[in-house]
Amino acid sequence: MKSRVLVTGASGFIGQDLVRRLADGGWQVRSASRTLFPAAVSDVEPVALPDLEGDVDWRPLLADVTHVVHLAGIAHATRTIPDATYHAVNARAVGSLAQAAAAAGVARVVMMSSIRAQCGASAEGVVDEQRAAVPVDAYGRSKLEGERLLGEALAPASTGWNVLRPVLVYGPGVKGNMAALVRLARTPWPLPLGGVSARRSLLGLQNLASAVEHALLSPAAENATFLLADPGAMTVPGIVAAMRGGLGSPHRIFGVPMTPLRIAAGVLGRQSAWERIAGDLVVSTARLEASGWRPVETASEGIARWMRDN
Repeated sequence: MKSRVLVTGASGFIGQDLVRRLADGGWQVRSASRTLFPAAVSDVEPVALPDLEGDVDWRPLLADVTHVVHLAGIAHATRTIPDATYHAVNARAVGSLAQAAAAAGVARVVMMSSIRAQCGASAEGVVDEQRAAVPVDAYGRSKLEGERLLGEALAPASTGWNVLRPVLVYGPGVKGNMAALVRLARTPWPLPLGGVSARRSLLGLQNLASAVEHALLSPAAENATFLLADPGAMTVPGIVAAMRGGLGSPHRIFGVPMTPLRIAAGVLGRQSAWERIAGDLVVSTARLEASGWRPVETASEGIARWMRDN
């Protein structure tokens, strides 16, 4: 039996999958969320997560805990959320958790940050940790500030820390643009996506979970920030082809000029969505791999398996 790990944000898209995988891997899991669900597997203890916008007393959640994976927070950028709320939930709460973890003698805290703490929705060249972090919105800035507060609080302590900056995560229950691509892939229609040549790094839940466990346990990974993605950046037509391949369907993708689609996106006020489709965002995981992490599967393998199994 491995040690007891507190997972915050355990009811979310990533959290539900990660709790199950950690428990299956022998961890005793304390799953903290705003919405309590009965444990679906053994060795999982559901507990209530306080409102992170206020002052949080982390001591009850950290009792007898040896490791922490902090997933909880505001997960997306939207103009309707005030900057102060982003700061309170994604930054200040991280700092208070880190201070409480140090006082409780926790061995290591892993914070799930975001690629948006590093850059915007697209970036030129291959992005790595050596590139200066320049977030472009309140969400990204709050994540970067949370990273800073984590390292600052734990610098004088014996508690180790890790920050993971994942790219877009896919898997069962995903929402947003990836869910829209799944719906398209399940149709029999030919799709005019062949002209979209931008390459995007993606991350499957299986590789994410393996990286989290590596970050929890590896001495070589301690006190460092890592970008996280599957091997093999993909284009949108490549993603749909992998989906349809996993479904056993023909690809049926053809090309059309991109300019009319770009103009239509601008007219419809979907420029940010177009940037996520038509702009490159390729990240390097060389630093994480140098610490000993090995991905389980490539992006194309992961997408095809996801479709095949679901």
